[in-house]
Amino acid sequence: MFELSPEDWTAILLSLRVAAVATLIATPLGIAVAWLLARRDFWGKAALDALVYLPLVLPPVVTGYLLLLTFGRKGLVGAWLADTLGIVFAFRWTGAALACGVMSFPLLVRPIRLSIEAVDRKLEQAASTLGAAPWRVFLTVTLPLALPGIVAGMVLGFAKAIGEFGATITFVSNIPGETQTISAAIYSLTQTPDGDTAALRLVIVSIAIAMAALIASEILARRATRRLHGY
Repeated sequence: MFELSPEDWTAILLSLRVAAVATLIATPLGIAVAWLLARRDFWGKAALDALVYLPLVLPPVVTGYLLLLTFGRKGLVGAWLADTLGIVFAFRWTGAALACGVMSFPLLVRPIRLSIEAVDRKLEQAASTLGAAPWRVFLTVTLPLALPGIVAGMVLGFAKAIGEFGATITFVSNIPGETQTISAAIYSLTQTPDGDTAALRLVIVSIAIAMAALIASEILARRATRRLHGY
């Protein structure tokens, strides 16, 4: 019952790989967007804010289809990437990472933005008054103080990426060993006679990973807060 098959391990390890790559690539962009939304007022801010959170309200299949139109082999961007740089996303694990990164981006940005908004601007102003350049103020003051939110956002984004299904299967299909993540494997097993037991094993694994990620997020955020406050 609880013995994982080689195919199960392949799907689990691929999911972890895809989620880790998606989170690591999305985090720098997420920090930049969160800072922009938290610290700057500009024309089109409401539109950018809506665009960031759009994947949360769109059907995942729609997001996957838009990714296919954009980054597919014959897509607007995908064709240029393939012909110029030899980079192909469609039906590759890298495409799964891209889809997971897009779907998890709102959950990554939100805690970081709230954390940056909570940073006392007087501290940033004091650093500027002492001659620190804006980039140095950000790296030495804003970023360390926002660390709990960054950690929480990264872990939430990772957990979301682990469970992503709709956008991934639409964009990169369900290819065993290449794009078949835990969610896609569960879907395939539920369509297979006598696949319920194997599907249940992967369901338990996915729940365990999600719970571990959420618990880790809370623990790491608390530790980061304690270090910042010196206790």
